[in-house]
Amino acid sequence: MTANRLTLSGTVCKTPTRKVSPSGIPHCQFVLEHRSVQVEAGFTRQAWCRMPVIISGKTHQVVTQSITVGTPLTVSGFISSHQGRNGLSKMVLHAEQIELIDSGD
Repeated sequence: MTANRLTLSGTVCKTPTRKVSPSGIPHCQFVLEHRSVQVEAGFTRQAWCRMPVIISGKTHQVVTQSITVGTPLTVSGFISSHQGRNGLSKMVLHAEQIELIDSGD
């Protein structure tokens, strides 16, 4: 098996959309914005990205109901390419695990 794992922390930056497939599987889609400082070749640099995320299945419905814009999360899963309506491909993180980050308030 070829490795395909990604864990990304960030903040939800677009309103989640929730849908149920014709076969009854619930899906929640949102965009996660990540910002951090990383060390590369001995130098620090700003890292930033926005990653579309989809999480599917009834076992994740409880946690996805509390996701709104501004929610801090850590998401783990695999990445896959999706073709958009405009015909362009984009990378999407298919979440298998999602964890709300406690803000400490």
